[in-house]
Amino acid sequence: MSHPTNTPGADTASTDDVLAAVGPRLRALRARRGVTLAELGERTGISVSTLSRLESGLRRPTLEQLLPLAREHGVPLDDLVGAPQTGDPRVHLKPRQQHGMTVVPLSRGGGAIQAFKMVIPADSPRSEPVLRTHEGYDWLYVLRGRVRLVLGDLDLVLPAGEAAEFDTRTPHWFGRADDRAVEVLSLFGRQGERLHLRTAPASPGTD
Repeated sequence: MSHPTNTPGADTASTDDVLAAVGPRLRALRARRGVTLAELGERTGISVSTLSRLESGLRRPTLEQLLPLAREHGVPLDDLVGAPQTGDPRVHLKPRQQHGMTVVPLSRGGGAIQAFKMVIPADSPRSEPVLRTHEGYDWLYVLRGRVRLVLGDLDLVLPAGEAAEFDTRTPHWFGRADDRAVEVLSLFGRQGERLHLRTAPASPGTD
């Protein structure tokens, strides 16, 4: 295994790369808020010409400039310089909407197994199953409600407290089994310990 070496100029090049990326971030933040350079200059005390040069990358930002800009844009200083997250075990949850459900990531991406909480509200429209396939393995645990899981030729109903696991290369779909809201914990990955597997099809009349 090779180890990093202290090559002369390596730290300088890295710092230059970090500072070069600040300008586009500043420009994107200002554009998102719909603020002009003149308005930003009045609020931060930084001249318009300096702000323009910072955003275009023609001037290296200083800490004295970044602090008021971060405060004005309402973002942490680390966000402006793209600092990596270190030492903080908390996962910053950013829910997203997908196929009529709210998906909340519970783990940082890149790991062998990724965890998600999925919520299907009671007022979401119920649609016919559209089976999908993709690489990987999925583990589902029903936290609340009743889930209908279509897996290949199987059509199952999983009540709260029950789990299922399956190869996602098998055509699959899941959604609400009735008119109540559903909450599901999903562990997705290519490897891991197996959970309880539901193999018996749902009894007639349970869906």
